Amino acid sequence: MKTTRTRTLAALALAGSAALALSACTSSPAEEGGGSEEAAGVECNVGISMPTRSLERWINDGEQLQASLDEADCTTDLQYADNKTDQQISQIQNQIAGGAKILVIAAIDGEALAPVLEEAKSQGVTVIAYDRLINGSENVDYYATFDNYEVGQLQGEYIVDTLGLEDTDETFALEPFAGSPDDNNAKFFFSGAWDVLQPYVEDGTLTVPSGKAPKSDDDWASIGIQGWDSAKAQAEMDNRLSSFYTGDERVDVVLSPNDSLAIGIIASLKSAGYAPGDEYPVLTGQDADKANVKAILAGEQSMTVWKDTRTLGDRVFEMIQSIVAGEEPEVNDTETYDNGVKVVPAYLLPPETITADLVQEKLVDSGFVQASDVGL
Repeated sequence: MKTTRTRTLAALALAGSAALALSACTSSPAEEGGGSEEAAGVECNVGISMPTRSLERWINDGEQLQASLDEADCTTDLQYADNKTDQQISQIQNQIAGGAKILVIAAIDGEALAPVLEEAKSQGVTVIAYDRLINGSENVDYYATFDNYEVGQLQGEYIVDTLGLEDTDETFALEPFAGSPDDNNAKFFFSGAWDVLQPYVEDGTLTVPSGKAPKSDDDWASIGIQGWDSAKAQAEMDNRLSSFYTGDERVDVVLSPNDSLAIGIIASLKSAGYAPGDEYPVLTGQDADKANVKAILAGEQSMTVWKDTRTLGDRVFEMIQSIVAGEEPEVNDTETYDNGVKVVPAYLLPPETITADLVQEKLVDSGFVQASDVGL
């Protein structure tokens, strides 16, 4: 059920990786005494703003990008904002005041950064939105991310294939979850999955006993879990199970948009007496966090969508190289990501489905995780 667009993105990502292997951050002609700073682009002084240290992936993303830039003799400032929007804004302001010429921002609240980006633009700063689109500002220059709609599609397609929904007379109880309402990506994750699953909800193959089935993609935030919080997801799942699954009723499948929510849902299922086996619910996820990879190997989570964030960091590093050299960064999507003020030129990378049988080949052999970290 892969789309042509997905195959195209995969090819583009491969080509981008090859280009990256051939390129390196070089000193400017001005530094070598052979030209003006204007001819060379801008100084490689980069502020990296990540949302939180509470999720493993953001630690990895920030530290990897900083290491690549430091190795290329760039000046870097990496900050984590503890999921507090005001703190992120303050950190970005300090990075601008400290001379950053390029900002890489994974926004906590995609709607709240317009004023500080206006300040950045007044100082000639180039802004790259990292994995999360920044909305409501004309001062977002580029966007680097994975195909977030495809993330949801992979989750939805996995559910369809695993339950055999295309050719069954059975009905299955589904409980859908969505991500944080202030994260623009959460909309794309849910839309991708819901576009696959909603027809089966409408024809009765999938039932939603809790009633928490959005009527359309646009209603996704009604089931969103603020801050992608595991404890909030656990509490929500506890409530659904205790209210709508009494007696012999059992949940068959849970759509979780990411691994953080899946951890809370797993805890709730355990508390309610669910154990890995034939009657354990299908449970999706995203990010390939170590705890979730362990859960997949233990039969407590069915799959995760892997976004190899090393490739995202490499792509942003290459964008920064181009900006420093006074060139236009490569993009492969100029239509999809409208932030309400402009369509932001984007580079999309393809995600992959990971199940237990692929952990060794995809995650361990590639060095994304260590075998010992996931119990292998």
